[in-house]
Amino acid sequence: MHSKKSKSFQNKIPNQNNLSFTVTANSLLMDFLMIQMPHKSRNNIKSLLSHKQVLVDGNPVSQFNFPLTSGQKVEISSNRILPEQKFREYNIIYEDQHIIVIDKMAGLLSMATKNEKRNTAYSLLSKHVKKQDRGNKIFIVHRLDRETSGLMLFAKSEPVKMKLQEFWNETVIERTYIAVVEGMVEQQEGTISSYLSEDKVFKMHSSQAPGDGQKAVTHFSVLKKNESYSLLKVNLETGRKNQIRIHMQEMGHPIAGDKKYYATTNPMKRLGLHATKITFIHPVSGEKMDFETKIPRVFMRLF
Repeated sequence: MHSKKSKSFQNKIPNQNNLSFTVTANSLLMDFLMIQMPHKSRNNIKSLLSHKQVLVDGNPVSQFNFPLTSGQKVEISSNRILPEQKFREYNIIYEDQHIIVIDKMAGLLSMATKNEKRNTAYSLLSKHVKKQDRGNKIFIVHRLDRETSGLMLFAKSEPVKMKLQEFWNETVIERTYIAVVEGMVEQQEGTISSYLSEDKVFKMHSSQAPGDGQKAVTHFSVLKKNESYSLLKVNLETGRKNQIRIHMQEMGHPIAGDKKYYATTNPMKRLGLHATKITFIHPVSGEKMDFETKIPRVFMRLF
């Protein structure tokens, strides 16, 4: 299902900037590129390799002596992958002229609220892009709860933001979370489906009645467990507010540290939820982008 979605989306936004070559004889990558791109110097090609703009069968390669075999496909991407930049509240995992992917720390708001306007992912990234050019802006595409850590995608222009949001279901192939929940989850894997609605105090409620809110579907599998906690891999089929938190609570296993949804313990002094993986189709180039972070150490210490 996902591959069909991404293919149809790529048809809408063809990647016209990428060069593509097919390997016809065994060779080393540098030698092959020098022949295919005689207008490029050796230093130009080294720069492409160091910025991970050379893809072999879809995977970025930075080794100049990488062995190629006949039949492989070599692409030159128009997107430069800048070195990962680390800050106290977030790390920039990927940045090009259209999008930014960050790893947000727990405790950092995605965007401003009535009580906090300065220390947010949005405001910090705005400062970051304005250092490059004062006219640069940042646009929120989706949100993570304040106490949830992990991967977030931002746009650098209004058209890119609109395209990502309008085609979100076609664009995003996978969103995976890691959750630490209270108790031992007996079922090895499963799916929770319900209808979510929000009350006047911004708390979400779950119902099995189709008219009671928006449909939400969450898939989970158990990675580790002991008598006190279970470590789950969670995949979202829909992206509703507090979806994972309320579905875990509904299952009888609230997320550790989630007092709002009736957790009774807080062993990590934070919410046990981390957005660990996002795979999506680039809104401009049409390339498949795949980002994954490690499970937080504080989660693993419980097991």
